[in-house]
Amino acid sequence: MTATNKPLEDFVSGFTPQGLPVRGRVIHLSGESLSPILKRHAYPDHLAEILGEALMLSALVGSGMKFDGKVLAQAEGDGAVSMLVGEYRKDGGLRAYTKYEPERWAYLNKVNMGEKPHMPQLFGPMGRLALIIVHDNPDMQPYQGIVPLARGTLAECAQDYFNQSEQVETRLKLAVTKDENGEWRGGGMMIQKIAGDDARGDTSEGWREAEALFATLSEAELTDPALPTQELLYRLFHEGGVTMDAGVQALDDQCTCNRDRLVGTLQAMADEALREMVEPDGTLKVDCQFCARDYVIPIDEVAGAVS
Repeated sequence: MTATNKPLEDFVSGFTPQGLPVRGRVIHLSGESLSPILKRHAYPDHLAEILGEALMLSALVGSGMKFDGKVLAQAEGDGAVSMLVGEYRKDGGLRAYTKYEPERWAYLNKVNMGEKPHMPQLFGPMGRLALIIVHDNPDMQPYQGIVPLARGTLAECAQDYFNQSEQVETRLKLAVTKDENGEWRGGGMMIQKIAGDDARGDTSEGWREAEALFATLSEAELTDPALPTQELLYRLFHEGGVTMDAGVQALDDQCTCNRDRLVGTLQAMADEALREMVEPDGTLKVDCQFCARDYVIPIDEVAGAVS
């Protein structure tokens, strides 16, 4: 609960089912955080859904980090969608954007008769999903793991990543929906198998039980505003009980762009490149791909040599 006793609606948290060899994470996003991100660029509904899924994937992965930094769930290809990225930062900030070709999207939507496209349709046969971990510490190199976008949904592709690249058996569900008022909501859950050891013994049977329980989870349950997350977890794991972590993290729509950082970036560019960008009124006009904020920078602020 927050200080005002209002239930926290935008959060990510770990949880532990009792008696099962499982660690899990759950996320819930209301219209307060998700709608602004998905509405800024007027994406088609199904594309907005998938972008929301990428955003939740980044938070589910990143919230388990023990260091300051960020995680990007980034999909690329040569299909109707060329780039899609969801970003989570350790302070709880979220942002996302996608690049697509409206004409190719319209054709794909016609072929699918309005149904949600699968990943190979969106990104083409060479589509790839990357999970990128970036430390705030500049001395630490970013880590990137890649998996083909060969399955139907983003969640299935992410499962392949964990099962193959991380060799951690994982089950993942992501759901995004738009209500009658045009507001977006999202929910997701991930469980991962805890390997057996001398104390636990073989954990295969317990994992199979957890998989069977997880398979009953529906997209409607993940996005139901009237279903508290604690109650949802209890529905799934009521036989042995389940506990949520004490450190539930609040999430919010927060872009990291700012004028000072942009000016610094422009100052590092060659004069020739800046000349090509100058508007007739002597300014540089730059917009943030994530939050669509427009910046107008007088050329003399960034390059005294440009005339």
